[in-house]
Amino acid sequence: MDINQAARRRHAVKAFDPARRIPAGIVERLRELLRLAPSSVNAQPWHFVVAATPQARERIARAADAGHPYNAPKIRDASHVIVLATRTAADPAHLDAVLEQERRDGRFVNAAAQAAQQAARAAFTDLHRLERQDLQHWYEKQTYLALGTLLLGAAVLDVGATPMEGFDAALLDRALGLREKGFRSTVVVALGYGAADDVNARLPKSRLEAAAVFTDL
Repeated sequence: MDINQAARRRHAVKAFDPARRIPAGIVERLRELLRLAPSSVNAQPWHFVVAATPQARERIARAADAGHPYNAPKIRDASHVIVLATRTAADPAHLDAVLEQERRDGRFVNAAAQAAQQAARAAFTDLHRLERQDLQHWYEKQTYLALGTLLLGAAVLDVGATPMEGFDAALLDRALGLREKGFRSTVVVALGYGAADDVNARLPKSRLEAAAVFTDL
C-alpha cells in the first residue's frame, strides 16, 4: 500500500472485532518496526510489553476500568495490545549496552569514533538530566517517536490501531512490574481489525489544509 494512501485511511479504531487475530508474521513486522524506531542520540529509552492473550490483555484493561472505562473494551477486544514504557532515569548500564550494540553492528570505524559517540550521547543526556532537568519528558518524546512509527506501520500493513493515554499509569506499572525495572507506562496501543460498529471507519478524514500547517521559506 502507498504510504500516503495508508495515512489517509488510518484512523483510531473505536471498536475492535474480537474474533479477528493479527497474523503472527505481521505481528513480528510490527515488533521489528518498534525495535527500529528512531530516538535522539540513539538512546532507545523504552521497553515494549506485548499482550497477545485474553489474560494478558485483561491485566492491561484493568488499568482503564477505573477512570477510563471507554478504553477498556478496546483493550479487551483487540487482537494485540502493546504498552510503550519509558525509562525513568539515565541508566549507565543501558547506555553501555547501546554503545556495545553499536560497536557490534559496525557503527564505528575506529576507537575514536566510538568515544565520540559515547561522549555525544552523554552530553545530551546530561543536558536534560542536569541542566534542563527534563530527562523524563525528553525520554518520553523518544517513546512517542516509536509510537508514530508503529501507527504508520500498522496502517501500511492494514492493521487497525488505537493509541490511548486514558489509563491508570500507576496501576498498570504495578500490574506489569515496570517501576522495579526502571520504567513507567507512557501510552497503550490496541491493535487489530475494526468491528462492524467502528463508527470512526465511516467518517471522513479531517485535517487542516496544507496552507494552514506549512510555511515555505
